[in-house]
Amino acid sequence: MIDTNSFILKYLNRKESLFAIDLENNKSLLNSSINNKSILVIGGAGTIGSSFIKAALKFKPDKLVVVDVNENGLTELVRDLRSIKGQYVPKEFYTYPLSFDSTIFEKLFMMRGPFDIVANFAAHKHVRSEKDIYSVQALLENNLIKAKSLLDILVQYPPEHFFCVSTDKAANPVNIMGASKKMMEELILSYSGKFKISTARFANVAFSNGSLLEGFLKRMEKKQPLACPSDVKRFFVSYQESGEICLLACILGNTGQIFFPRLDVIQGILNFVDILYALLEELDYQPVICASEEEAKNSMHLLEKKKYPVYLFESNTSGEKLYEEFYTGQEKPDIDFFNALGILSKKPSYTIKEFENIIVELKNIFNDSNISKSDIVNWLKKYVPDFEHIETGINLDEKM
Repeated sequence: MIDTNSFILKYLNRKESLFAIDLENNKSLLNSSINNKSILVIGGAGTIGSSFIKAALKFKPDKLVVVDVNENGLTELVRDLRSIKGQYVPKEFYTYPLSFDSTIFEKLFMMRGPFDIVANFAAHKHVRSEKDIYSVQALLENNLIKAKSLLDILVQYPPEHFFCVSTDKAANPVNIMGASKKMMEELILSYSGKFKISTARFANVAFSNGSLLEGFLKRMEKKQPLACPSDVKRFFVSYQESGEICLLACILGNTGQIFFPRLDVIQGILNFVDILYALLEELDYQPVICASEEEAKNSMHLLEKKKYPVYLFESNTSGEKLYEEFYTGQEKPDIDFFNALGILSKKPSYTIKEFENIIVELKNIFNDSNISKSDIVNWLKKYVPDFEHIETGINLDEKM
């Protein structure tokens, strides 16, 4: 077993969380905003949502309600929180395996609410979510249509703080997921006059559920070969840091603000291969580079010699960007207010009524049985002008 949070912080040469100073400097405001308050976390069973919960529980809220479609994930969240020595868990703590766009959710909201803090982490976050029209429709329904349904409920019962997670892939997007999150940002901004709304774009969360780094550990656990792109670089944060930046953005942000981590644009961006090699060294393995997936699969006998088969390849899948960024040339960040956080202050591009028409337009498109993925790309370009989709005809389901 490896402590992945400690490993990535050591690899990133951080002796403490990137946001430790900002958390300490704003401890009083965080405490007054969270202590004895009620919190609703949607998508709270995932890595980022559960990390947000742990960060928030340090300030002792009075009530915590967690909703997620992942029933097993909720079970593990409860067991995890109940098993940590000294972990505060409020007396009113409820988890529900359901979708946040259901009538059951509305009943739950009325029964357990209203809430002082609402944080939404329920989203499609992976590039592999855009392989065809079916996956694209599911992605857009989750990231836009369901998100609007939640906002309409909150208009009736406005929280003191509302947070909806974004992604660094929303800046100059090249994939449908990133473009959908850019539209999600515009969607929540249209409601920013109704209650306080904020979001965050942040880096790859190391070893998070479904991430490439977690995949390395899964393959090793099952004694399977490793496959890694040789040319893809990303900014990284630990899963602890992912929860902290979301909490800081949620509580400290003014309405309409987008937060991002201030990471060095040259030294802070890292190649997946380098992290893989460091991980293998940490686990006392030596990488053996293979020329194909098949060769890697046929070389697993090398494990007896503490050598691990690795297949390296150049990225060629649709929507894959070789590097990410947190803001565009047209966006003017404020990097002086916090120690490790930058802020983009945005004004709405659309009214709520205009976005209602956009959602109706999207639903009508989905009702067309002849709709294709390229039609969706063209539709997104109307509302996300800087969307430059990368289409190669290859998706991640075709790779090891």
